[in-house]
Amino acid sequence: MARHLITSALPYINGIKHLGNMVGSMLPADVYARYLRQRGHDVLYICATDEHGTPAELAAKERGVPVGEFCAQAHDAQKAVYDGFALAFDYFGRSSSPQNVEITQHFARKLNENGFIEERAIRQVYSPADGRFLPDRYVEGTCPHCGYDKARGDQCENCTRVLDPTDLIEPRSAISGSTDLEVRETKHLFLLQSKLQHEVEAWVARHEDDWPQLASSIARKWLTEGLHDRAITRDLDWGVPVPADTWPELAAEGKVFYVWFDAPIEYIGATKEWADAAPAGETRDWKSWWYEADDTVRYTEFMAKDNVPFHTVMFPATELGVREPWKKVDYVKAFNWLTYYGGKFSTSQKRGVFTDQALDILPADYWRYFLIANAPESDDSSFTWEHFTATVNKDLADTLGNFVNRVLSFSRKRFGDDVPAGGAPGAAEERLGEEIARLLAEYEEQMEALQFRKAAAALRALWSAGNSYLEEKAPWLEIKTDKDAAALTLRTAMNLIHLYAVVSEPLIPASAAVMRKAFDLPDDTAAWVTADEAKALAAVPAGTSFTVPPVLFAKLTDEDLATYKERFGGDEG
Repeated sequence: MARHLITSALPYINGIKHLGNMVGSMLPADVYARYLRQRGHDVLYICATDEHGTPAELAAKERGVPVGEFCAQAHDAQKAVYDGFALAFDYFGRSSSPQNVEITQHFARKLNENGFIEERAIRQVYSPADGRFLPDRYVEGTCPHCGYDKARGDQCENCTRVLDPTDLIEPRSAISGSTDLEVRETKHLFLLQSKLQHEVEAWVARHEDDWPQLASSIARKWLTEGLHDRAITRDLDWGVPVPADTWPELAAEGKVFYVWFDAPIEYIGATKEWADAAPAGETRDWKSWWYEADDTVRYTEFMAKDNVPFHTVMFPATELGVREPWKKVDYVKAFNWLTYYGGKFSTSQKRGVFTDQALDILPADYWRYFLIANAPESDDSSFTWEHFTATVNKDLADTLGNFVNRVLSFSRKRFGDDVPAGGAPGAAEERLGEEIARLLAEYEEQMEALQFRKAAAALRALWSAGNSYLEEKAPWLEIKTDKDAAALTLRTAMNLIHLYAVVSEPLIPASAAVMRKAFDLPDDTAAWVTADEAKALAAVPAGTSFTVPPVLFAKLTDEDLATYKERFGGDEG
């Protein structure tokens, strides 16, 4: 059985992420990792904060703190939110770690030895007032295309046009605000991706048929347009330093590697962080997950479509160029955008619902389920408060929560605190078992295929099957004429609750734990449910004591909806 390495796009350090970031990478990766662990696989789920680059320096400057201190605080703040969402990373590292510095510099040296890095002179904006060259995001001005007066030197956020700092009208330094800017010559390192084009094409060709169409089409588009040599260093104070033993002149000038060079390497660096953080007496072999691991590790990446080119083309080019057997991704699960009322979520413009705000409103399971059930897989999907409220009420409150509550409450009222015995299962129970086994197989198939919306639909169908059984048997009527028949119905329904607790854990872990703890089963070690177990529905035997848990999911009211829309807005984007 292959080991499963899972990574999700590294969240950038400057600010708490919005729901679109969550559903586009980290949450589905967590759901998949949890599912595989329950099925008995050896899983390593690695993520980290992406901490280098211009925005980190600018955010720290705005806060008035050193950039290293800012990143440490921001890392802890983001990790707290991800803990709140119950993301079960095996390790959540930092791209500024010594481990990433070491491995990034190793990659750069190897690429240089193999002829894939070249030092070139380029012309770049210089600010005499600041006494430094200004990377693209350190230059602000007016967009020549739309007139937006806060456009950055790399892109206009208003019209999304890609820019060069020299394109801006009335450019100014983002550090000092000085408009006294010059263009001077400076030297940088370039990764010669053009020399690796054919190797990357061959590698993509071996994998693209297995990837989702979204991922393969983006990779193929970049390759069709041709890989260009790319500058991989910047004039910044914060980043992985260019090693002095290889490039002494550039190191003396304080050059650091471009964030998009070192950030993907942090997947490896964070795995080494995980190994180095092993408790006393435990040994973790980080390298076996990444080096000479093609036959022993299946590597799956999760990311939104804007990150796909870097992980299907640019980072594979880097790995190929080092001429060492580093593990490359096997499967890229790419996502489209989650929009907010049809418009873009925006971290910088504070548009949409951010993950810390979401947890202030409702527990994580509400969000986890809704986001996975509406994951933007085949196309963009839109978050609206109306859709969110309807989904919570119909699926979570009515279909699952109400089933659990009415079964346990009714049984306690009529039979006490122990699971009633009743008679032997009959035709209705046999039909139910067959249906549950069929739906469970569908759920497993969709999870294995990483089709998250379909997996959520199959899980919802499992919950609905319990309600249909309850309506068919109507124990509130059976109790009037045949107490044993009512007892059988309730015992069967309680076994369904236990099954739901086990198989719902990847999507709604906290609620699953509450359902499972409702039954006093000290030897309950079930990790999953087999088809035969699903048909038998006998995991919770008669006589087992139980408790009625608090309401799993509260229904959201029209007043709640109005409050959410007033706070966050609900107009078309």
